Amino acid sequence: FEIMKVVLQRVSEANVKVDGEKERKIGTGLMLLIGVDENDETSDADWLVKKVLDVRVFSDEAGKMNHSVKEINGEILCISQFTLISDYKKGNRPSYIKAAKPDKAIPLFDYFKEELKTSGLKIESGIFGADMKVSLTNDGPVTLVFDSKMKL
Repeated sequence: FEIMKVVLQRVSEANVKVDGEKERKIGTGLMLLIGVDENDETSDADWLVKKVLDVRVFSDEAGKMNHSVKEINGEILCISQFTLISDYKKGNRPSYIKAAKPDKAIPLFDYFKEELKTSGLKIESGIFGADMKVSLTNDGPVTLVFDSKMKL
């Protein structure tokens, strides 16, 4: 089996630019890089959405990471990232054969974003498969890697 992956970064700001499109940006919150494997299902996305919304990576009054993105009413930027699903064991060129094809990956990426939106937070995203320019200010820095195999 394979896994859906999310690289989460706590940011003070982040944005994505796609040629011909208006810049999409967020303030304090999370930037997520999301990789969809060919075998992923909505249950993988559900588990990761819950983790993303509930993980406590924002500081409280004492400076301890005790608040979630929901608790601070933060914002989230989602970027599809098929290169997270790579096999680099042989040779020097990664293989992306396990990454989900667009007909499967796009609906699952969209499902993930829609589930995040149920939180009521501002959710922005890049465009699946587009050439994007992503900028962020990683706050901390704080970076976590989640994958759906952790739910087992």
